[in-house]
Amino acid sequence: MHTLKVDSIQLQFNGRKILQDVYLQCKQGEIVGLLGRNGSGKSSLLKIIFGTLMPDYKYVGIDDKYIKKGYLNNRIAYLPQHNYLPKGIKINTLAKMLVDEFYWDEFTGLPIYQNHYQKTVAELSGGELRKLETMMIVYNKADFILLDEPFTHISPIQTEEFKPILRRCAQRKGIIVTDHQYYNVLDISDRIILLNNGSTKPINDIDELVSYCYISNINS
Repeated sequence: MHTLKVDSIQLQFNGRKILQDVYLQCKQGEIVGLLGRNGSGKSSLLKIIFGTLMPDYKYVGIDDKYIKKGYLNNRIAYLPQHNYLPKGIKINTLAKMLVDEFYWDEFTGLPIYQNHYQKTVAELSGGELRKLETMMIVYNKADFILLDEPFTHISPIQTEEFKPILRRCAQRKGIIVTDHQYYNVLDISDRIILLNNGSTKPINDIDELVSYCYISNINS
């Protein structure tokens, strides 16, 4: 099993410190939930891990070997909040490029693939495209999966269908997930990390989220 380690991230914009004293670890076989208020730097942290945002300083490593660009060599895959699939390529072609062979039968059996695999990305509706992009990342060849807001643009029914898929894929992959729907993150995650004032805080009990003023009470 591989281990992804993120340490000593320092990021600032226009003299304002966004991230500092960041430490995060994720092993294959687990889901780590990343929580934080709007503007806390969650998306920036995922982009730094993936390699598309260069901070003032970072350490990102897999099995204690430094990784400069996480997206190279199928080490890390990232679901951003915006669309990422090229519009002119057919879905079945993209699937062959991105999907892990281990999960090929499961992925190609999904309705979103069965109903659209001969189309190009541009022919999908916004909702269909978001679902396809999410599934292509979850079933990706990468060892580690970063998910930015996977629950926000899908219905509650789709969310409940998605969670078992996420758990199955996490048996072989390490997954870091962040979403404003924190209750879904709490439900799916093995461990929770809170990003607060630019630093990471391990959360061992939901009451700690109240102490950090992330939620007002345990029933909110």
